[in-house]
Amino acid sequence: MSEKPLLLQRISMSSPGFSSSFDVSFVVDLLSRNQRTFRPKKSAPSGSKGAQLRKHIDATLGSGNLREAVKLPTGEDLNEWLAVNTVDFFNQVNLLYGTLTEFCTAENCPTMTAGPKYEYRWADGVQIKKPIEVSAPKYVEYLMDWIESQLDDESIFPQKLGTPFPPNFREVVKTIFKRLFRVYAHIYHSHFQKIVSLKEEAHLNTCFKHFILFTCEFALIDKKELAPLQELIESIVPY
Repeated sequence: MSEKPLLLQRISMSSPGFSSSFDVSFVVDLLSRNQRTFRPKKSAPSGSKGAQLRKHIDATLGSGNLREAVKLPTGEDLNEWLAVNTVDFFNQVNLLYGTLTEFCTAENCPTMTAGPKYEYRWADGVQIKKPIEVSAPKYVEYLMDWIESQLDDESIFPQKLGTPFPPNFREVVKTIFKRLFRVYAHIYHSHFQKIVSLKEEAHLNTCFKHFILFTCEFALIDKKELAPLQELIESIVPY
């Protein structure tokens, strides 16, 4: 990116919003401000292993070190770790976008963009095979529906302990993360000023930092896909 967008000039690691710690109270705070969440929160995979990993996530996030919090716990299965965290990141993006549904409308955002250089079209390969241009809220609606269908499919995200993950599990997770990133990119480029006015920029920045650190830890998104927020990301995780 030859020029740093105005919003990226305003956001840096020196900003209070990019704390190195993770304040778990942000969820309660956001919920208290916006009772109309975009859709119900998804639960992590059931079973003793899912519950155990969920407790580990809560404990490590509460410790205040995001870089440590994203790492695979010693002795744990990578796919189990990816599965539990995929549900968490889906819920985070769902919650953040839910605060903007009043402002991110088809009239205000007729296409799903991330600044003037990047436009996203929707296709799920099943019901919509050829990418179509849709408004930002429609794109996010399609996306959340699609992710929910993946999370609810026990052949992809097993609910029972010991059930094997499919061979393409990591590719499914990578697609989910790639598309969730697009929601962050749209929020930062199109709605950051509104986020500031709602005094939620610290929550947004911390959620995004957590998301990017996890993404980079497990190489879930190709670098070219991260281009819309490249400079912001490089301030979090230098390449």
